[in-house]
Amino acid sequence: MNTATATSNQRTKGLTQVALFAALIFLMAFTPFLGYIPLGFTRATIIHIPVIIGSLVLGPGKGAFLGGVFGLTSFLNNTFNPTATSFVFSPFYSLGEVSGGVGSLVICFLPRILVGVVPYFVYRAAVKLRKKDGVSTVGLALAGISGALTNTLLVMNLIFLIFGDKYAAASQATKTGYGFILSIIGINGVPEAIVAGILVVLVGKVLMRKSVMQRLGLR
Repeated sequence: MNTATATSNQRTKGLTQVALFAALIFLMAFTPFLGYIPLGFTRATIIHIPVIIGSLVLGPGKGAFLGGVFGLTSFLNNTFNPTATSFVFSPFYSLGEVSGGVGSLVICFLPRILVGVVPYFVYRAAVKLRKKDGVSTVGLALAGISGALTNTLLVMNLIFLIFGDKYAAASQATKTGYGFILSIIGINGVPEAIVAGILVVLVGKVLMRKSVMQRLGLR
């Protein structure tokens, strides 16, 4: 097999792997009560799990792409199936005098892209400190937690910086200011991070075994 053919085959394999993860993200996103779980004025999510796993097994570049796919599903959901606060994720939705804009796209995509990057480097740092071969359970847990918190902390803080108290008002919250943002981080973000840490460990311990990675063509 010549070099050009080998390179072409490797590229095709890489595209297939990314496509499989992207398909899983779309499946979760548009299956009711699976990827996006409605909680009144907002939604909880577990779609960051395949993005985090994809980052760990495919690398940060492809992980960033998968994070972009995650952002796209959020954009579509908030445009065509909006809640009261969907203006923070879509420039095409408004609530009364409050409308989304370019800032909505930043909130929708930037944190999700980074969800596909941060966990990779967190896991690699944990493996390096561990100085042992094999899959690092602690590294997987930290990768899951860091990915979920990257999403929650960046999204909520960008919402506060760009939309301020308009988000709290649209949510009909009794609190305003940063106190409301902290309450959302505590109510949604902390449980999401715990669940992400557990699920990434359970999936990663199986998927990232050397023999499994080789059979799947990931090594």
